[in-house]
Amino acid sequence: MKKIFSEIRAATLATLALAVVCGGLYPLIIFGIAQIVFHVKANGSLIVDGNGVMRGSRLLGQGFTAKKYFHPRPSAAGTGYDAANSGGRNLGPTSRKLSDAIRESIRQYRTANGLKETDAVPADAVTASGSGLDPHISPRNAELQIPRVARARGLGEEHVKRLAEKFIEKPQFGLLGEPRVNVLLLNLALDETDNTH
Repeated sequence: MKKIFSEIRAATLATLALAVVCGGLYPLIIFGIAQIVFHVKANGSLIVDGNGVMRGSRLLGQGFTAKKYFHPRPSAAGTGYDAANSGGRNLGPTSRKLSDAIRESIRQYRTANGLKETDAVPADAVTASGSGLDPHISPRNAELQIPRVARARGLGEEHVKRLAEKFIEKPQFGLLGEPRVNVLLLNLALDETDNTH
């Protein structure tokens, strides 16, 4: 009987010690290291303007719809760009509902950007990402939106094009992913341009 109580006591002490180390000390150490070494990333890569107002995260898409802004990828996350409800539509390539939605998105994209019926539309302009929160669009998608944005802001197309080109992010390590444009960063830069004119 003594041996059983001894083993129970040893198991209980080991469980408590592991709970303190793994459930308390280790997370605190990792949290501390992240706050010191990767402070911005550990706190969500938030973008705060000069007035201390949080404008968003460079990691999450936002629903810009005004003509003066570059528009992001469509979102299927909740009612759109809802980080608490991230996810895609889960419709397959043979889905009639998906093909109808894409056809309508293509029509709307062409209309909004003054494109002809025969102009190709980038896939990322009419399909949501897997999370529905992708903050990036392709450089081609951004390029097709330049005339609309320039007109709406009363800026020259060349000026808006140069600004958009500054926000093209290269593939990571030169080979992972595709070139992309962060829509939030670009739109914030456009707002800053408006404030300096």
